[in-house]
Amino acid sequence: MNHIITALQTTFFITILGLAGCSDGPAEDAGERVDEAITDVQNKAEDLCEKAKENLNAENENC
Repeated sequence: MNHIITALQTTFFITILGLAGCSDGPAEDAGERVDEAITDVQNKAEDLCEKAKENLNAENENC
């Protein structure tokens, strides 16, 4: 599960770097939407990880 989270974070980091030069206008709006999507995906990945650990009766359910 950690490999999936790491791969997602790396992909999104590269995407953010590509949008780093955006300042005003539609490009900035698109960048903000990407940032929100990244946050949503990270939260869902963490929720899935915690749920998997819960189903496996792991001592530490935090990811």
